[in-house]
Amino acid sequence: MGEAESRSLELVKNLWKMVEDLDEIEIENVTLEAEELTFVIQPIVSSIAKSIPAQVQQLLEAKFTPPLEEYPGQIVEVQVGATKSEGGSRGSVVKVGGAKTMPFYSFEMENPNRPAFAMDIFDMPLKLAKTVKIHYEDVMEDPAEWAKKVVEFGADVVSLNLISTDPLLNDTSAKDAAKVVENVLQAVDVPLIIGGSGNIEKDPLVLEAAAEVAAGERVVLNSAKTDNDYKRIVEVANKYGHAVIAFTPMDINNQKKLNRMLLNEGLPKDRILIDPTTAALGYGIDYSISLRERIKLAGLLGDEDLQMPILAPASNAWGAREAWMKNEEWGPREYRGPLWETITTLTILLSGGDLFMLSHPAVVRVIKNLVEDMRNRSAKGNVVADWVTALS
Repeated sequence: MGEAESRSLELVKNLWKMVEDLDEIEIENVTLEAEELTFVIQPIVSSIAKSIPAQVQQLLEAKFTPPLEEYPGQIVEVQVGATKSEGGSRGSVVKVGGAKTMPFYSFEMENPNRPAFAMDIFDMPLKLAKTVKIHYEDVMEDPAEWAKKVVEFGADVVSLNLISTDPLLNDTSAKDAAKVVENVLQAVDVPLIIGGSGNIEKDPLVLEAAAEVAAGERVVLNSAKTDNDYKRIVEVANKYGHAVIAFTPMDINNQKKLNRMLLNEGLPKDRILIDPTTAALGYGIDYSISLRERIKLAGLLGDEDLQMPILAPASNAWGAREAWMKNEEWGPREYRGPLWETITTLTILLSGGDLFMLSHPAVVRVIKNLVEDMRNRSAKGNVVADWVTALS
């Protein structure tokens, strides 16, 4: 052994002795040069483990119990539809909202109303994804028959979209659009959501005519926005006893502002649904999750301007090319499309959605069964904490 190696060995022995005597040492301004350096740390680790108090070791093994939250606020309950005794003609009504905690937090308490599901129909044939279109090809010329079809598929609510009123399409008059509303009301006895074409100038006129022919039915007018004549929509909603959707493009402050504007116009809180925009899976859905959770929590914590149930057009999932584009590498679109809409719906369901707009019949069936299963487990005292197991 050379002199340098001997000195290095002596240094290591001295360091080790200091560690044993002092438990720890601090070395400053030291440089070690070696081709290979080995430290035996097992004795140190063992020594540390033995020094942990018994009560600390027991704490590490303790079972985790979720903290229970009791919120000071509550989401208002909104009724969609009116029965004969209530001045309408619907065979059933849908109640959404009323939540006292976040969705499916059954370990805290049960929310009173389950999520509800509407299915989209239109007042004219339009281009739909082939996977969706095959279910409606025989009824797309007749909105009343289309409405019957979606009720057969399990829709709690029919979402009628009067897109032919768009000046850039058929420019159907508000009066003629109202006749379509009458026909659909006569064809089915479930509640209705009535939407225009999205044209900010014509929609208030169309919704005004629709509200009049649906007087007493407590339909939902879709929608009031900051850039359309929302005052006119609120006026007819109050006059004929309807609810209104407050739509904003993914901004909690704008949503809060619009809600307050509708309230200031005299629309009761229990006749407002809010639509903060639903992004599809892979196309900004994380923003939708965050936004809905913030809105729901704000309402539960007492913000009166955000205590309304949330509408979610999950059928926006079909705007994602992965849902409908033919690409063998992505798998068969007959399955891919419904799965895209299902996952979009499920994600929004868990983050705060109350009333959903859907397109594919299989999605309605799967999601309704899942909701029923989760509520049944909760009723039996089985808290759903493992979503993977719940979905299998």
